[in-house]
Amino acid sequence: MYQFTRLFGAARIPTENGCLMQTDEKARHVVVMCRSQFYWFDVMDDNSDLIMSEKDLVHNLQAIMHDAMETPIQEAARSAVGVLSTENRRVWAGMRDHILNHEDNTNRECLQIVDSALFVLCLDDSSPESLAEISTNMLCGSSVIEKGVQVGTCTNRWYDKLQIIVCKNGAAGINFEHTGVDGHTVLRFVSDVYTDTILRFAKTIHGGSPSLWASVSPDPAKRDPESFGNVSTTPHKLEWTMVPELSLGLRFAETRLADLINQNEFQTLEFEGYGSNYIKTMGFSPDAYVQMAFQASYYALYGRVECTYEPAMTKQFLHGRTEAIRTVSQEVVDFVRTFCEDAPAKAKIDALKAACERHVQRTRQCSKGLGQDRHLYALYCLWQRGILDEGCASPSVDGYVSGEEQEVPFGSPGGQSMISEMSATASTGSGRAVARDIPAIFADSAWDKLNTTIISTSNCGNPALRMFGFGPVSADGFGIGYIIKEDSISVCVSSKHRQTKRFVDTLHSYMQDVRYLFKQLNRKVVSPSTTKAREAETRQAAAPLKTPKGKEIITKMASGTSSPSESDGEGGMLGGYGYFDVGSLNKLLSEKEEEATAGQQVTTRRSIGRKLPLADY
Repeated sequence: MYQFTRLFGAARIPTENGCLMQTDEKARHVVVMCRSQFYWFDVMDDNSDLIMSEKDLVHNLQAIMHDAMETPIQEAARSAVGVLSTENRRVWAGMRDHILNHEDNTNRECLQIVDSALFVLCLDDSSPESLAEISTNMLCGSSVIEKGVQVGTCTNRWYDKLQIIVCKNGAAGINFEHTGVDGHTVLRFVSDVYTDTILRFAKTIHGGSPSLWASVSPDPAKRDPESFGNVSTTPHKLEWTMVPELSLGLRFAETRLADLINQNEFQTLEFEGYGSNYIKTMGFSPDAYVQMAFQASYYALYGRVECTYEPAMTKQFLHGRTEAIRTVSQEVVDFVRTFCEDAPAKAKIDALKAACERHVQRTRQCSKGLGQDRHLYALYCLWQRGILDEGCASPSVDGYVSGEEQEVPFGSPGGQSMISEMSATASTGSGRAVARDIPAIFADSAWDKLNTTIISTSNCGNPALRMFGFGPVSADGFGIGYIIKEDSISVCVSSKHRQTKRFVDTLHSYMQDVRYLFKQLNRKVVSPSTTKAREAETRQAAAPLKTPKGKEIITKMASGTSSPSESDGEGGMLGGYGYFDVGSLNKLLSEKEEEATAGQQVTTRRSIGRKLPLADY
């Protein structure tokens, strides 16, 4: 519950000595961004009760959009101060100091309004269509240059706060600052919004339908305006004073941001062949199963395993955040090698089961706080603090070092290794002191490898979300966000142009291939037909039953599922390089079924008519 105090009214503030989380408990207003312009208005009174009805909000947002559209694109680009929140944290800290200490109070007041807002609502004037385009827009915005001016949505952001992003075509998402909260906290917020939206719609049909917050806050439309107190419900535009230093910093921040956006790509997969229900019937943990899919897909493309990260929640502890699950184990290595070899189907499935069981064990250990990453990092921070106390130049626990050239914290994904830092500073007195006193474990190459995450993954989602993702944490890595639903699996993959689409396609093929293996090993695989009604049909009848009228029909499967024998394009994991001859397999299975039933004469009603096949799940 503690993390909810850092969800609303919170901001990540950069300073010369690192970042800090700042929360304004008296925040009663929201900031709205449209075409890189800033607006604000109050939405609650001093008692935290709502003062804006839906109609009031619509009027305010329409006024904001009309004003933003009247702003020339050149003027909007010159005042797109939000782009500064994407800058290097040390540079952004310097710009903030300049804003706060300038003799003109206008910029200081504008900055305080933004920092203290409950959240930022970003109204984008773009209409992304594909899932990949939507994911890109929610993660980093679009970079579009017209006549030398940035007109993309990337400048319509303030990344130091919780952002609710709504596109022109209604596509919506959330971009949150990860420093103060974890994904499950934001997910709870999204789930409540999604649920209340459905309940509010139901209320328009039946007035007696419940609402999540009906008993918490009175209807603002029925309140006396005098009870609102000293509030400002009319939207106000924040007009920044663009001094030369601010304009120059904004210009360089925008070009840097455009470079970063163009260096990354995002691809999505909505696998509708099966989901958690089917995975569980096969005896696997859904999360472990999907993790093995990532490992097999990467190995199939590159022939090796890499350092992989998955967060495990430690919510059972006070202020608990996460522990790092390191997916790669000996069982995982054995599995990917076996799966990508011409091994029997049973050997592949057995290897998959062993790898999944090992992953489940490790996940349980990490959830109990028994992982290794956080413990080792705590020891590393203690050593850093000791070096600082002795007056040596060394990185601080906040992620900054005394030298200007280094801004990435050691021990973080993509950060510079301690070995390389020692080499860079060996010629200095402080460098020799660091090299002499560094514990052996932090000078070992294994520590460097552990903190260079190539495959960074996270499982976060429920029916309230369609997609979830984040960027890669290393230059040659993948960032993989995934949602395991009952009948489908959604995946968002990012990388710095490392054949992301090919990785997604390989992942799709792998999950199809595993389904074929299960079908090959067990023809009586659990399917949608495994219900009480279907079980009764498979039992031998004790007495003759009445002759039915009509014919049997194929049971229509739930949306998103398809029969392995009927779905299109299901081949080997590597296309032409695959190890599964699907056509031969289906033919062989069909022939065996015909042989098993040949010559059998059944006189019960089950033999009357042609029995139609029920598609496997």
